[in-house]
Amino acid sequence: MKRIDRYTLASFIGPFIMIFIIVMFVLVLQFLWLYIDDLVGKGLSFEVILEFMGWGACTLIPLALPLATLLASIMTLGGMGESNELLSLKAAGVSLPRILSPLIVVAVIISIGAFFVSNNLLPVAYNKIYTLQQDIMQTKDEIKIPTGIFYDGIEGYTIKIRSRNEDDMMFDVMVYDHTAHNGNTNFTEADSARMNFTPDKDFLVLKMYSGTSYQENNKMYYRDTVLDLKKVAFTEQTIMVPLKDYAFKRTDDDRYKNEVMSQNLKQLSHERDSLGQIYDVTYSEKGSRVPFSIGLAYAYQMDTARNKHIIGNMNADSLKMKWKDSEAENRAIERALKVIGSNPKQMSMEIERSQYQLTDPLRRIDTERFRKFAVAIACLIFFFIGAPLGAIIRKGGLGTPVIISLLFFVLYWVVDISGKKLSRQGAMSPFVGAFISSMVLLPIGVFLTIESTKDSSIFNPAVFFGAIGKSIKEFFAHIKRRKIKIVFMGTPEFAVGSLEALRKKGYNICAVVTTPDKPSGRGRKVNESAVKKYAVAHKIEVLQPVSLKDPEFIGKLESYKAELFVVVAFRMLPEAVWKIPRLGTFNLHASLLPQFRGAAPINWAIMDGERLTGVTTFMIDKNIDTGNILMQRECMIEKSDTAGSLHDKLMALGCELVVQTAEDILRHKAMPMPQTCISALRPAPKLNAESCRMEFRRSAKELELQVRGLSPYPAAHATLVTSMEGSEPHREEVKVYLAYEDKKPGIEGIGNMDGSAGTIATDGHKYLYVRCGDGNWLRIDELQVSGKRRLKTPSFLAGFRTAENSRFE
Repeated sequence: MKRIDRYTLASFIGPFIMIFIIVMFVLVLQFLWLYIDDLVGKGLSFEVILEFMGWGACTLIPLALPLATLLASIMTLGGMGESNELLSLKAAGVSLPRILSPLIVVAVIISIGAFFVSNNLLPVAYNKIYTLQQDIMQTKDEIKIPTGIFYDGIEGYTIKIRSRNEDDMMFDVMVYDHTAHNGNTNFTEADSARMNFTPDKDFLVLKMYSGTSYQENNKMYYRDTVLDLKKVAFTEQTIMVPLKDYAFKRTDDDRYKNEVMSQNLKQLSHERDSLGQIYDVTYSEKGSRVPFSIGLAYAYQMDTARNKHIIGNMNADSLKMKWKDSEAENRAIERALKVIGSNPKQMSMEIERSQYQLTDPLRRIDTERFRKFAVAIACLIFFFIGAPLGAIIRKGGLGTPVIISLLFFVLYWVVDISGKKLSRQGAMSPFVGAFISSMVLLPIGVFLTIESTKDSSIFNPAVFFGAIGKSIKEFFAHIKRRKIKIVFMGTPEFAVGSLEALRKKGYNICAVVTTPDKPSGRGRKVNESAVKKYAVAHKIEVLQPVSLKDPEFIGKLESYKAELFVVVAFRMLPEAVWKIPRLGTFNLHASLLPQFRGAAPINWAIMDGERLTGVTTFMIDKNIDTGNILMQRECMIEKSDTAGSLHDKLMALGCELVVQTAEDILRHKAMPMPQTCISALRPAPKLNAESCRMEFRRSAKELELQVRGLSPYPAAHATLVTSMEGSEPHREEVKVYLAYEDKKPGIEGIGNMDGSAGTIATDGHKYLYVRCGDGNWLRIDELQVSGKRRLKTPSFLAGFRTAENSRFE
């Protein structure tokens, strides 16, 4: 054994023994508190009380062992962590499992010991304590005659005394003897008396001094109606009062040996087998009696051998029942229904009786058999909770470890008691009832063990109280947010994310401003903006002004008395609007301002070949996208990004940025900075037909960026021209959704690899290339011919039979 192992064991065993003794002492005190009323006032000897408490302590070991294991393991590892011993060992290359290895061996030994305690010691202890408790309960309280009242605690006698001195001498004593059951016919009074017991407490010896005894016969005869009275004066008189059950007497210890708690595993298994056989026989007998309980009067009616001549002659006509009249038939049916109706009740009563006699004892036996192992497993699980927990919290002593240990132990105790009760009632199986506490604690032990190997700080006080402080701060911030009124302005889907983020954060969105509904599509169906749909779904008031300068609209905005306006993807606001709120109006823009000011920053960032973009919040001023910058977040543009995928990335970033900007403004932490640029500004004007037209005299890379920057909406488009001999060239518009530069396609079967810009080259199955102005090729992967569905290239080529006569204009 290495020195580190000896040190670890010494650090654990000492606290374990100390804690076990302390826990046992506390539990024994609680045990004494429960039975103190039964022990006091019965004249029990110290040996009897000590024996009772000793066997009671034995029954508490299954509670003390898991708690001691848990607390000792937390204290040991917590102490090593607090003194940086764990840190030093880990720095030296010793892993936590290696540090715990000797303690794991000890924990296994404790678990094995717990099993033997449950199986060998506890049955004896319960048998002894059941017997002692019954003997103590049968022992009557000691006789203590109070002064000034009639005391009838002695069977057959009533005694009253006026006073008692320090030597236990009683004065002015009156004794009524009712043993003859003839009324108050035997009465003795004395000036003083002294009371003693025989050594075996079978008799009470009452010596009375200077008194008189009165006795009446209380009998009258036909000719003599005079009652006899005997009056005897005495100087000293002794009365022997027989007593019963005033002395503690032991009974046979085997009286409770058949109790479930008083049997070991072997005895329980034997009892289980015996009851199981009785159970099977009983149910078999009850099953054979079922036919007679439903109206079959005689057993021979089921004897097929005896009735075979009847059964052999049966036919369809003979099976039909015949009645004298309809009244006889009705009476027979009523009797049959009555028998059938009473049968379920009889069967239910039989089931309940069998359950009480057999099923309940079987469940109790099965539960107790499993519980012999449950305590041992609980000790092992508690070790794997306590040791990792100590390594995580890094606190030794009796402070934090005690609190945490008690929390886990109370959880274990409550679940264990509940499982035991439910299993005995039949609400759950005996196996689950016995091991449910271990099932609850095992995942906790596994989780803590894994976390401890990763040096987790989940139970670090600083982290814990920091999280509590953060939660409290967030609670008050939420209350403050509810008082802040915000008007949100936006139209497309890009703005919905920010609106939802503000609402979920707890801000009071008093109104939403969006564009008026307008018809679109072939059917000219009136469509609502995405922002309006969200606002209506969440019962937020919606404003849709035709003109933002409308006095009625501006008056409506002023009536809300909002502290802040938030704008995302909306029209340019007039000064009369953005100056209304006390805290100002800020806008979310989908680029890193001052670059890409304008209506389509996402599209132009990709079309211009940018590798980096982002989102910006800024205070609105008189010009477009020129206000002071509040916050920015960057976002990389991947080679596979399209306008659609980049839109989703920036929308998620924008949601966070809008909320953070609103928080900073409300807390007066916002620091607006003027827009500055050290390179040429690139605008992002509104997209039009010219910016979406593909010119194949441009380079393949420029066309690839154009396609990605316009996909999926509004999409880059080109004109496909098909020239057939003897007819006019056929032109049709084609939208391109996915296309990539390919400098030199190495695909077999592709013809016409020469030609001017716009020339098409294809294998007719998978690939479609178009020659570009720089001599490179553009591979088109997804496209849509006007009036047709959007298709992948292989699907398009399946119906494209004029490739050799076609080219892009």
